[in-house]
Amino acid sequence: MIEVVTDTFNHLYEGYLWTLSIADERVADWLLMQSPLPTLGLVVLYLFSIWSGMKIMKNREPFQLRWAIFSYNLALVILNWHICSELFSASWKLNYSYSCQTVNYSYDPDEMRIAKALWWYYFSKCIEFLDTIFFVLRKKNNQVSFLHVYHHATMFPIWWIGVKWVAGGQSFMGAMINSFIHVVMYTYYGVAALGPEYQKYLWWKKYLTKLQLIQFVVGMAHAAQSLLLQCPFPLWMQVALILYGGSILGLFLNFYFHAYIKSKRDKQYKTLHTNGKGDTNEGHINQNGHSTNGHVKNGYIKNGHMASKKEQ
Repeated sequence: MIEVVTDTFNHLYEGYLWTLSIADERVADWLLMQSPLPTLGLVVLYLFSIWSGMKIMKNREPFQLRWAIFSYNLALVILNWHICSELFSASWKLNYSYSCQTVNYSYDPDEMRIAKALWWYYFSKCIEFLDTIFFVLRKKNNQVSFLHVYHHATMFPIWWIGVKWVAGGQSFMGAMINSFIHVVMYTYYGVAALGPEYQKYLWWKKYLTKLQLIQFVVGMAHAAQSLLLQCPFPLWMQVALILYGGSILGLFLNFYFHAYIKSKRDKQYKTLHTNGKGDTNEGHINQNGHSTNGHVKNGYIKNGHMASKKEQ
């Protein structure tokens, strides 16, 4: 048994060494690129921080952190704009195909711009762990959904793989679109962090969610057409993009349904149910048993009888 386990481990390790032999040499010495262990360690630390943070904050008052969160979101708007603009301008200059683009592992200055932008995109996923940490510190635990944690915990290691082996080519498209979406998203979060008096400027939240859904569909369609065209881009990466995009799309659709469609139906049902019991007409009793415009002022109806406030 021990011998079987040892042989299996050795084969897996040899396979890992082989994959390293075909990795992108340009990024070999960049921060966090030497081994997957630091990236995986940071993911574990992220998950532990959520678990422990919720326990620590359970009996504490939430932190406000208004200006810290605003500054954080502003920084991410700037970073994502840099990533998006670098990928767009360099790919345009290199005449990249938006349909099928192979990886050019040369040290051409514009190819290096794309590789560096993709590394920053990968590293931004580590910075974005703070999204969740701020939720925990503010006791916004309803925001720490499975979708939220799954997305944050997986994007970081997935893009370590992307940068390690394919820091260019087709990879630029998904990162460029997503970084643009993040410019819009963190702008929204930044304004929201300023307080309730700014909520009137955030009427477009629903459209932001739709934009995110469109992004996932476009990403999956882009990878699928690459497969159909037999684009000479690593097959495993294209398949991985479709599978991962499908999982995120499914979770986002579930979120959209419950956050907008189902909640809207529930509100409509509640309104009809309330109006059906007479909550606004003169002389009627509302859903809590109180008189609205009738003669009862100092009491309420309890099981069909008049009761004073003292009995409440």
